[in-house]
Amino acid sequence: MSAPKSHKPSKQRKFLANAPLHVRAKIMSAHLSPELREKYGRRAVPIRKGDRVRVMRGEHRGFEGEVISVNREKYRIAIKGLTRKKADGTEVPIPIHPSKVMIVKLSLDDKKRVAMLERKS
Repeated sequence: MSAPKSHKPSKQRKFLANAPLHVRAKIMSAHLSPELREKYGRRAVPIRKGDRVRVMRGEHRGFEGEVISVNREKYRIAIKGLTRKKADGTEVPIPIHPSKVMIVKLSLDDKKRVAMLERKS
């Protein structure tokens, strides 16, 4: 993925708004916990369904749960157990930006992901 060359905020916003889905997946990275950072020798990894994360910012700081969905169109993730009640009583997941969470446990179901983590370390 080639990063945008401009420092202009308007062009940065345009890059994010027009980015294709395969590029958005890489943009949607989250920091690793200190233990995982030590183990894999990387600071951040693209977030995936099944990862266990801890919310680090905002109203829900400290909440820990499993990622149940990753919305690449809106740059948001949903975490199991982190819900809000609607007016009619139904519960909906609260969308959170991946930069506001820290990955505590990685989902290593996929061979490609394991290979990607071992490539660096």
